[in-house]
Amino acid sequence: MGLSTHILDTSRGKPAANVKITLYRAVDGAPETWEKTGEGVTDSDGRYRGFYGDNPDAFTAGLYKLRFQVGLYYEQLRTETLYPFVEIVFDIKDASQHYHIPLLLNPFGYSTYRGS
Repeated sequence: MGLSTHILDTSRGKPAANVKITLYRAVDGAPETWEKTGEGVTDSDGRYRGFYGDNPDAFTAGLYKLRFQVGLYYEQLRTETLYPFVEIVFDIKDASQHYHIPLLLNPFGYSTYRGS
């Protein structure tokens, strides 16, 4: 069914728009080697859904990571941050399900969970 993400800047109480996100998949399931499989930029609501565009069948079981370029986001806001980027690694067991990976972000911390 696919993959989506959402970034909420909890320090501002607003979605984080225009954040570049890159999706990687572990080669042969080994987390030492990653291949880029998609990228995009969050919309005005802090969301991105288009990792697989017109080819949702390309989303298969495996080990993935999302890399959020949050340093550039905070640089545009002229806000100091500890994190130049955030990477979230997750394991897809059943690619027929939808996976939503939200990022709750502030300049000096972040958290994530499996959303709906």
